[in-house]
Amino acid sequence: MATTPGAATPSRFGPVGLVLAGGVSVQFGGALAVTLMPRVGALGVVSLRLLVAAIVLVVFCRPGLRGHSRADWGTVVVFGITMAAMNGLFYQSLARIPLGPAVTLEVLGPLALSVLTSRRALNAVWAGLALAGVFLLGGGGFSSLDPIGVAFALGAGSMWATYIIFSARTGRRFPQADGLALAMVVAAVAFLPLGIAESGTKLLNPVTIALGSSVAVLSSVLPYTLELLALRRLPASTFAILMSLEPAIAATAGFLILHQALSVTEAMAIALVIGASMGAVRTQVGRGRAKVGGQEAP
Repeated sequence: MATTPGAATPSRFGPVGLVLAGGVSVQFGGALAVTLMPRVGALGVVSLRLLVAAIVLVVFCRPGLRGHSRADWGTVVVFGITMAAMNGLFYQSLARIPLGPAVTLEVLGPLALSVLTSRRALNAVWAGLALAGVFLLGGGGFSSLDPIGVAFALGAGSMWATYIIFSARTGRRFPQADGLALAMVVAAVAFLPLGIAESGTKLLNPVTIALGSSVAVLSSVLPYTLELLALRRLPASTFAILMSLEPAIAATAGFLILHQALSVTEAMAIALVIGASMGAVRTQVGRGRAKVGGQEAP
């Protein structure tokens, strides 16, 4: 069935909406995870999150194990290890520094990716604007924070950039969310020994399991699925700039769940990152309209 240029516009906004929904889910899940850490520690929270997410995704996706090449499996394994490292490093940072600064530092990874992979100078402008907001949200500097927590957050950022790359590759090699489900199994198996070593039988507490399952759905199942689907239709550079919204969402989640109030400076920073993300969206949508109007092949 043929589509008109006007009818194509909503589909261009589709992946953007998926990314934003995933961001809201993961940050509120992160705030919930902070409340769970006193029970089982950072490694225990990550283990529960990955294990429950793997079970949910395998049950619902029922990914096929046949018909995949060695390169396909290699991509899934690297994707899974990247997810395990990203989660482990980030939750170690949350155990040492507040949610807002941790996400602010972590988002530097996707921002760097946006500059390195973009072919348009305008995207570098949006990345620069978002970067200014990120540092403003951090209070103009991070010298008062635990340096080990800062290092963990920056490490998580580098893994986040790698995650974006391999999420896109996995989405192209596997149908639906099959690749994500398989990668989550890899991540859970890789990380579970660390969680058991730190928390032991505490992981079996019913209340802990219930809270951990909520974190898994909010921070893994929903956002990773939405992001994988979005990356099939959205350039990695635009996706990475949209990730600069994460500190703003994290600040909101911290205020609502952890009672962390926003200052005027933080509000200004949020306005900057939202402006940068809106600019990235407009650039992407405008490019899509130009292609349709110019009769370019999809």
